[in-house]
Amino acid sequence: MQLAQVIGTATTTIKHPSMEGCKLLVVLPRLADDRTADGFPLLAVDQLGAGIGETVMITSDGASARKMFGVERTPVRWTVIGLKD
Repeated sequence: MQLAQVIGTATTTIKHPSMEGCKLLVVLPRLADDRTADGFPLLAVDQLGAGIGETVMITSDGASARKMFGVERTPVRWTVIGLKD
């Protein structure tokens, strides 16, 4: 699990069937201080409704992505698992 700031959205013409109805976010990973960037922007799948400027929790755990989408296989690498208050 890692904190990240939502810096934009992504639009696709075709999505994998497991990702239907999900929003694609461009997120910038942050260090624990929530101010310092920690790497390059990533593409994360969101089902929680996060918006630009919000801080979210992301994970690269494939098992949680499969459980969240209710499928056995998905190409999703990063998923939003929480919103910071």
